[in-house]
Amino acid sequence: MSGPIVIWGAGAIGGTLGAAFIRAGHEVIFVDNAANHVAAINANGLRIDGPIFQDTVKAKAFLPQELEGTFERVFLCVKAHHTEAASRELVKHLAPNGYVVSAQNGLNERVIASIAGESRVIGCFVNFGADYLEPGVVHYSGHGAVVVGELDGRRTDRINDIFALLHAFEPKAVLTDNIWGYLWGKLIYGALLFGTALTNDSIADVLANPGYRPVLAKLAREVGKVASARKVVPQPFDGFDPTAFAPTASAADAVRSFDEMVAHNRKSTKSHSGIWRDLAIRKRKTEVDAQILPVVEIGGSVGVPTPLTAKVVSMIHEIEDGKRPLSLANLDELARIAA
Repeated sequence: MSGPIVIWGAGAIGGTLGAAFIRAGHEVIFVDNAANHVAAINANGLRIDGPIFQDTVKAKAFLPQELEGTFERVFLCVKAHHTEAASRELVKHLAPNGYVVSAQNGLNERVIASIAGESRVIGCFVNFGADYLEPGVVHYSGHGAVVVGELDGRRTDRINDIFALLHAFEPKAVLTDNIWGYLWGKLIYGALLFGTALTNDSIADVLANPGYRPVLAKLAREVGKVASARKVVPQPFDGFDPTAFAPTASAADAVRSFDEMVAHNRKSTKSHSGIWRDLAIRKRKTEVDAQILPVVEIGGSVGVPTPLTAKVVSMIHEIEDGKRPLSLANLDELARIAA
C-alpha cells in the first residue's frame, strides 16, 4: 500500500497511533470533527505527553467536510457511537483497493462493513492507555495490547503490512486469526470498566474491593455467556483472562483474574477509564450504547438474559443525563439486583 495514512479521529487512540506512525517516517493525515483540535494541529502540530515518549509531530489536519482525495489506508479511531456517521463520510474517500482499520472499542467492524463492505474492513483491538487532554494535546500513558486480524482469519499481504506498521508502534503487537475472540474479550473487560465508571474510584481500587468483586464477576459472566452462545472463544490480554468469566469458570478463576487486572492497572498512569472521563470530566455521552448495549441485544437474540448489563446501560444513561451521581452506591444497587 502507498500514500498517506489517514487517521479518522485524532483523539486519544488516533492521536497516539498517528504520532507514532509519523515518528516511524510515514506520512499521516488527521481528520477530526473538533474544529479547535484541527486548528491546533495545523498551527502547532500534535503534542504527545506522557511517560512513553514526549514529542510534537507535524501533520496536516482536516475537518471531514474539508478532506479531498481518496486513500488506501484509513484508521478509524472515533468513539464507537460515532462509527456509522464517520463511516459514511470516510467511505467517500476510500480508494477501490483501500481498507478501514477499526481501532476502536466494541464490535464496530460490523457497522463499518455494512457501509464499506466486509472485504474492506480489518479488525483491530487496542488497549493502550491514552487520553485527549486539550486541543492539540494527547496523553499516552501506558503500553497495552495491540492486535490486528482479517475478519475471516486469513493471512493476506495487507494484514501483514498493517501488522508491521502496528508492530513498530507496539513491539508486543499480535497478528491473529481470531480477531473476534479479542473483540469479545475486550467486551467482557469493557463491561467491567463500565462498572468501575459508575463510581469516582480508580479502576484498580474498584476491582481490588472484595465487596464488589462478586457483582462485577456476574456482570462479566453475562457477557461471557453471550460470547459462548455465539460460539466465540474470547482471548486474553494485558493480564485479563476472559476464560475466568466463562460459564464453566470457578470463583477462584475470577479472583485470580481480578488480582491480575489490579496489578496491571496499578502500573499505569491512567487511573480511570475513558468512560469515567466522559462522564466526570468531559460531561458527554459515553460509548455505552455502541459498546455494551449490543451485548444485551445479541443476548436477546440467542436466548441469554443480561439483566446486569442492561442495568449498567440504564445507570450510565442516568449519569449522562445528570439524574444519578457517580458513587459506589451504584455498585451496591447493582449487587442487590444480582442477588
